[in-house]
Amino acid sequence: MSAEKTADGTVGKALEVLDSVAAYGRPVRFSELQTSSPYPKATLYRLLQTLVRQQMVNLNETDGTYSVGLRLVKLAHAAWETASLAPIARAHVAALAEQVEETVHLAQFEAGQVLYVDKRKSNDQFETLAQVGKVAPAYCTGVGKAMMAFLGPKQLQLALNQQAFHRYTPATLTNADQLQAELEHIRADGVAFDREEHEQGTISIAAPVLTNEGRVIGAISIATSTARKTIDDLNRLKPDLLQAAERIGQEATSWQFPA
Repeated sequence: MSAEKTADGTVGKALEVLDSVAAYGRPVRFSELQTSSPYPKATLYRLLQTLVRQQMVNLNETDGTYSVGLRLVKLAHAAWETASLAPIARAHVAALAEQVEETVHLAQFEAGQVLYVDKRKSNDQFETLAQVGKVAPAYCTGVGKAMMAFLGPKQLQLALNQQAFHRYTPATLTNADQLQAELEHIRADGVAFDREEHEQGTISIAAPVLTNEGRVIGAISIATSTARKTIDDLNRLKPDLLQAAERIGQEATSWQFPA
């Protein structure tokens, strides 16, 4: 464990346990948590009991499982309302999805990755891996590249250092030089494309969401399958996409969206 985490004391340890409970995505038994926990059994039990008393974790007395507590859910909802672009952009995302009759994603940049904060499907004929609340790599997604292209130099270098460059498909960019070259084109063109780079058979066009001062605060994309459209087809939707991104950026500026 790092010295920084150790210095956080009991609060830091409790938050790590909370992260572990949430990571399972289902009710989890004490024995499962103990297997992956760096803490002794007694310490882990004490931390869990504290979290239960604070309603951050729920204990099911019937089967002895732990799950995310109601208080944490309320806090998460409050954070989503105040720090997420989704509430501001909701109407624009829905309108764009209806207009282009394709799936629209809204994302923000989080620790070098893409965090999806909203998604609207115009039909059930096509599904993407992207789901609200889930993260994805930035270097091989349309929204990720759209945001990276408009980061400041220091932020961009940090983001580049955080990319894994794992090859998901034959089209995936696998090094920083390739990505840098594409980001230059994106800055000039105003939009980014995902050419089946993260998911075979899925393509998208994405635009950054910028404040009036030019600060990137998110990205919006139109995604579809190669069975439905081509990259050229998506490029014809560029004016609609840019208009939606601009409107979201203007509204976010008015609400003084946090950095």
